[in-house]
Amino acid sequence: MNKKKLDKLRGFMKYPRSSNQYREVNTRQKDWKEIYNHKGVKAGLKVQAARCMECGVPFCQSDHGCPLSNIIPKWNDLVFKNNWKEALNQLLQTNNFPEFTGRVCPAPCEGACVLGINAPAVTIKNIECAIIDHAFEKGWIKPEPPVTRTGKTVAIVGSGPSGLAAAAQLNKAGHTVTVFERNDRVGGLMRYGIPTMKLGKDVVQRRVDLMEQEGIEFQCNVEVGKNMSAEDLMNKYDSVLLCLGATHPRDLPIPGRNLNGIHYAMSFLETWQKKQEGNDIEYAKMLAKDKDVVIIGGGDTGCDCIATSLRHGAKSITSFEILPPPPPSRAPNNPWPTWPKVFKMDYGHEEVELKFGRDPRIFNIKSSNFVDDGNGNVCGINTALVEWVKDDAGRWNMKDVEGSEKLIKCDMVMLAMGFLGPEKKIADELAAKLDARGNFQTPKNKYATSVPRLYAAGDCRRGQSLVVWAITEGRQAARQIDFDLMGHSSLAGPGGIVYQPED
Repeated sequence: MNKKKLDKLRGFMKYPRSSNQYREVNTRQKDWKEIYNHKGVKAGLKVQAARCMECGVPFCQSDHGCPLSNIIPKWNDLVFKNNWKEALNQLLQTNNFPEFTGRVCPAPCEGACVLGINAPAVTIKNIECAIIDHAFEKGWIKPEPPVTRTGKTVAIVGSGPSGLAAAAQLNKAGHTVTVFERNDRVGGLMRYGIPTMKLGKDVVQRRVDLMEQEGIEFQCNVEVGKNMSAEDLMNKYDSVLLCLGATHPRDLPIPGRNLNGIHYAMSFLETWQKKQEGNDIEYAKMLAKDKDVVIIGGGDTGCDCIATSLRHGAKSITSFEILPPPPPSRAPNNPWPTWPKVFKMDYGHEEVELKFGRDPRIFNIKSSNFVDDGNGNVCGINTALVEWVKDDAGRWNMKDVEGSEKLIKCDMVMLAMGFLGPEKKIADELAAKLDARGNFQTPKNKYATSVPRLYAAGDCRRGQSLVVWAITEGRQAARQIDFDLMGHSSLAGPGGIVYQPED
């Protein structure tokens, strides 16, 4: 489109939302490359940026939108004006890792976009990703080690998004930071929990390399609470931050659970990621090739299992969801700007539908028991459909649909039903208080645990959540640690604003 004809004033009325954010389904399902159409999206980015209304009250960066309070209308306008460097500066004020959120975040900012009241939202996520990728291409992203060191030392346990964000911020403040990771590579969930199709591991490693060049030390294959005591860590460092994630998976304790062929989703995904990284590991039992696969759980992790199984060459893929399908548009109790709980086809669902001619999901279904093939292997699941009815108190209850019992054939099952909180080894060793959900207990809007000099951030503090929330938590925990160590802090809070935490 001709630049002179672009009308920013009426852009939201004149220009439709682009629908080319992803590569073609029939092409991408055949490889392990990222599913995003990076080059195609960037080509039309100015038109998409012109759709931003620069609202007087930008709900996209409000509490309902971006947890990081990204200054979204500002960098949308800068991209429209072709001022990519200043757009990058605005973006990095609030987000340490836009290359991660620009790929894997479900974009609550778009759910809260004012344009989304009666039209498709601005493609905020794609613009964010394009800004940081463009910056890397141009060589603008370089190591920025701190000029001076404070002499204070901080240990961070866990190298997922919250741990990395906290490390980046604390290092920027001049503290000496060491990150301990129990796995063999840095990145946590982003390294081994999210498939390469959604987040290329070269993207993760590129950021880790930069952080090392800035002076952050990473120690892998160190499991605190197992081959290093938490007490030793507390004695050696001025402060310790726990970014353990929520890694205790929810199980399905029904008859037959002990059969071979039933795996936790994260074990399945991690095994394949390690195989792709070149690790010499036994992966045959986690290979879905020529198998009838059932994934129990309908969230992002379940979809990642669907897409991975498809690329393995599974014979069939079925996904169980115990809840009913969401409505096609916002329900009365789900108004804008809350996150839209509406029916959608994610990338894995689209790919299975193309290959097998059907959506892999079955809604309103429960599993009664796993079936033994006679040799200790799973060969099917006895199921029943359910309906959800309200009781006199207005609570939803599950009721079996009479006559709906059915045996679903399968020889591989993935349990993708979420997580119950962090593992408890460190909490037990240090006698740290946990809340009612099993997460580390901290005061409201604070990150200090019941143990002096011990902090917690991310999923191990707030419960299973989004990568964007993990980065937010890591940044805010770093600010509190910096303040406690120094008596003041120059680290930015939400929206890139520098202020002192309350005493």
